[in-house]
Parts: sequence; structure tokens; C-alpha cells
Amino acid sequence: MKRNRKRRYRWPLAGTGAVLLGAMAFALGIASELKQVGAADCSFQANPAQFLRPEQGVYREIFRRTQMLHAGWKEAPRQTVAAASLPVRNFVDPEIFGRLAQEGIPAAPLSTDEEFVRRIHLDLTGRLPTPEAVRNFLRDASPDKRNRLIEELFSTPEYVDKWTMWMGEWLKNTAASTNVNRQPNGRNAFYRYLYAAVERDQSLRDVAYDALTARGNNFDDASAAVNFIVASITPMGPIQDQYDTAFANAASTFLGLAYYDCLLCHNGRGHLEEVSLWGKSVTRLEAMQTAAFFSRQRIAVRSQRAGLCEATQSCQGMFYYNSFDVDDRVTGAYGLNTTFGNRPNRTAIGNSRELTPEYRGTGIGPRTPFWREEFAERMVQDPMFARNLANRLWKAVFNLGLVEPVDALDPARLDPSQPPSGEWDLQATHPELLEQLAQYLRDVNFQLKPFLRLLVESSAYQLSSRYDAEWSPALTPLFARHLARRLEGEEVHDAIVQATGVPASYTVNGFPNPVAWAMQLPEPNEPRGNPGNAVTFMNTFFRGNRDNSARRQDGSIQQQLALMNDLFVLNRLRVAASPVLRRIAAIASPEEAVGQLYLAFLSRAPSRAELASGAAHLAKATSAAQRNAAVEDLAWVCVNKIEFLFSY
Repeated sequence: MKRNRKRRYRWPLAGTGAVLLGAMAFALGIASELKQVGAADCSFQANPAQFLRPEQGVYREIFRRTQMLHAGWKEAPRQTVAAASLPVRNFVDPEIFGRLAQEGIPAAPLSTDEEFVRRIHLDLTGRLPTPEAVRNFLRDASPDKRNRLIEELFSTPEYVDKWTMWMGEWLKNTAASTNVNRQPNGRNAFYRYLYAAVERDQSLRDVAYDALTARGNNFDDASAAVNFIVASITPMGPIQDQYDTAFANAASTFLGLAYYDCLLCHNGRGHLEEVSLWGKSVTRLEAMQTAAFFSRQRIAVRSQRAGLCEATQSCQGMFYYNSFDVDDRVTGAYGLNTTFGNRPNRTAIGNSRELTPEYRGTGIGPRTPFWREEFAERMVQDPMFARNLANRLWKAVFNLGLVEPVDALDPARLDPSQPPSGEWDLQATHPELLEQLAQYLRDVNFQLKPFLRLLVESSAYQLSSRYDAEWSPALTPLFARHLARRLEGEEVHDAIVQATGVPASYTVNGFPNPVAWAMQLPEPNEPRGNPGNAVTFMNTFFRGNRDNSARRQDGSIQQQLALMNDLFVLNRLRVAASPVLRRIAAIASPEEAVGQLYLAFLSRAPSRAELASGAAHLAKATSAAQRNAAVEDLAWVCVNKIEFLFSY
């Protein structure tokens, strides 16, 4: 991309008032604003490589992951097929297969039943299929068995656990972050809200609306959604910093527009020309006018309110101590009068010392005194809302977004009916498909199950991850094969617990009962205290913290060492501790015992070579103690096969 090309500055479309304010801002504020924000303050100027073509890094990481997984398989790869020969099950397939056919790229064949049963269990529930589930699925000869299994999994509590965790990641539900401590009571209330939303398949549009408009105390179940707004508290600055954070959080989470966090400090001009066709023309004024929708929100800490803590009662013993009350004023606006804080100074524009709201440069302002509701209503109707959710959910299922990163969408480069001009191209790898998926989300009222059903029933999702053709990072975004994902730390934990039958039990602050599965934990910082070394083990797989450290899919030497040596694993791979291994050790036939081990840990039958070597190892045992040790050896081998770590 040419850095010194001639640049044009375009004002966004806006109402008359916004145009006048914009012109005044240009005349009075642009030069001084650019002086305030230099390379040291601008994350792009400080590290351009982080922002220029960031999707390429994602493609390379998936390529490395794929190579690592398939290097562990000794069997011959499965033959590729012509994309046009694959069955079309819904509108996803023609978009994916048509692109492959157009570019002359073969596709992987459909996954085998063994591959599919493991993949769909992990992707929809975060759990391995039981050996019985695998055997029953393989015996079933009916042509609709995959769709029936999908429906069965949608009805399980494990599905609710898995997608409650996804919702918690999306909405960053955590007890404490860099800026604010919402306390375990707030986190737990929000967790229960999200769990109920998944359980009843509540519209994600309504979840987003609740998160932006709820009022009440963040510890109360009836108002638990306020925890999203509580996260906008921004220390060390004026109240306008809080309004900006509330809008930046909403824009990134619900619209995929993380660049507003930059634009609330400076104009796009001079900063985003290399990064975003849309962003380079957006002004700081426009961003602040949209943030003004949050300028009537009020967040108060209970412990600081008069009359709550009496001399005869300890505040720490009160349930609501250090909780937050969220409500709204009916007057007030966004002041242009700051000279300190987390963002550059906000200065008056002519005689105007405050801003009233305007939604994203459209010239549309509020009609009522309740500005947060006004913002939420416009936001859920914004085309970017459906695109953002469609892209995030596609990534959750296909392990790669149609746009990467998912919070760096460029509104000027998404609509295939209005492609960008000049050197810019459409941003999505399959732009027509993204538009169709966004429309489908609207059609199904933004409900999770119908959308997930569409994706996992498609032939595109059900391709094998094995691919007998040349592969490179450049082919990754074409989805010619299923892109394997490394299991999350919680999934690895639960796979070991399930495969061995050795239960876990964790106390979570504020939960009435112990938690038996890691996928039921309310956030990655749990369980506290590292019982059984579980936290150290799971954190090896880069769980993140939902604040300033994101989940990652990277592999590491530490992960391999943990699977080989961690006491969390080794203590479960003992016949004396594991009821599953005890039952297998009691099987007389070495071949049958090896088959049971592979079903329990890898959800498949062993290959001929694996069966022969495993049975020979068991046959060497001449005593019960030696046989137990041999079963433990083979279980350790299964856990340390590279495929154990993957949904493929």
C-alpha cells in the first residue's frame, strides 16, 4: 500500500447542523487536534504492522495449526474432490463452492461420520461424545442422522454451557477488569442472565438492547444486563471519558467498529488512511456526537451513598456493598470543556460548549429524553449490527471470520452492490455471503439456534479437514477444507475429566453449588486458588481474561509439556483413580481394550497400526499391576496425540 499517495478528505453524510458544526471543527480544531495526538499516542503510528493486513497473520496461524495437526496423522490423506460435485444443503454452499470452482481449487470431501460426530459435539457443546454416542451414530444408517444429532445437541444443557461461555466472551463478563471491579456478585448475575438468554434462545438483538439500556443494580438478577454499561467506568479522567468508553465498547462489541476508540481521540484523517476506507473520513466530532447518546447515563457506587453504612453495621457485610446503580438523567449533554484525562482536550466549537447526540454521522438525533434507548434502537437497525453478529458467529463455527479481525469491519468495503473504488477492494472474503447471512439473522429474529443450525447443516461446515492437495496460507480464507481449531483450555480440561471419569469440583464465589465442568465457570479467572493445578493447566492454553488479554489459539511447548507431565492430567490417568480405565483394564481382549481407549479419548476407532501396537503393549503384561500400568501408558499416549487437542 502506498504511504505517500495523494489523499482526499471526505466529510461523511450528515444533517445540516452537523455539516455546520463539522465545518467549524475543521476550521478551528483540526490543526490543534493533530498536534495533540502524535506517533507516541497513536497505536497505529507506533506499530503500523499490527494494523496493516492483520488478517494475514490470522491466515498464517491457521495454516501452522493445520500443518501441526496433520503432521501427526500417519495415514494417507483423503482425496480431494471437485467443489461442484459436493451436495448443496443451503445458501452457504453455493457461495463457498462456487468461489472454489471459479478459482479452480479442489475441495476436501465430506467428513466421515467419525470426524463429524466428534466435531459437532465439541463445536456445539464443548464436550467429547461418549463412546456410546459414537457407536450409536456410526451404526445409524438413516440419511438424516446428522441433522437429527444436531437437534439433539441443541436440547442439551451442555449446549447452554458452551454458548453461555461464548456470550460471556462476547460481552466481556468478568468480576474485575483494569478499570472497574464489578465484584463476583455482578459477574454472577450477568452470567445467570446470559445463561437464561441462551437457554430460551432469546434474540441476540434483545440481549444487545438490554445491555445498552438496562437500569438498576448490577448485583440484581432483574437488572443484571447493566453490568455491560458498568464496564464503561473510566478512572483518571472527566465524565466524558466514561461516555466515550461506553460508545467505544458498544461500537466494537455490537457493530464490529473498534476504530471508534481511535476516532474518539482524533480524526481519521492523518491516521487511518492505510487502515480503513470508512474510518479515514470520520471526524472526532462525529464520534463524540455519537458518544453523546451516553451522556445522560448515571453510574453510582452504593458504598459511597449516604445512609447505607450505619455506625452499627459493617458495609462489608452488606450484600450491595460496592455494587453499582445505573440509571439516567433526563437533562444534560456532552460537554466540550475538558483539559485532562485519557483523551485529548475537548474544546468548544465556536460558541457551542456541548454536543447533543447524532447517530454515526446520519444527522439523526434523539426524539426523547432517554438517549441510551435512542442509541440502542438505531444501533440494532444499523446494517453493521447484523453483519457484525453474522461474522462473529461464522467465526465461532468455521474458526475464521469472513472478515478478520472481527472488530475491524470497514462499512465502506462490505456492500457488494456498492464496491469501493480505487485501490480498495471488498473486505469480506465472501461479501455476498456475509450480506446473505446478515439478512438471515434478521429473518430469524437474531436467534442463535436457527443461525447455528444453518451453518452446521451446510456441506461447507461438514467438509473433512484432511486435504490431499497443495495448501498454503493464501488458500485458508477460501474454506476448501474444514479449518481445525485447537480446543479451549476449558474444553481440554473437560475432555480429560470426561474421558477418565475422574470428576472435578470447584467452588466459585457466589455460586450456591460446586462447579463440576470448566465450561460452567463464569469467567476464565475461575476457579480461584488453583485447586488440583486446574487453573495453571487451563491457562497454558491461553484462556485470556476478557479484559486486556484475549483468548488465543496459539500452540506452545508448554501445552505439550502440560499434557505430558501436569498433575491435573497424570492424577487422572491412573487406574486406581479412573473408573473408565478400571473398566478397560478388566477387558480380557487386548484389541477390545485398545478400541475402548480410543473411543473414550479420541472418539474414533484405532487404525490398524495403532491397534496392533496397542494390543501388543497390553499383551506383554503378565500381572494385574502390569496390565494396569500398560492401560495407563496407552491412555497417556491418547491424551498426547496431537488430535486430542483439536476439533477437526
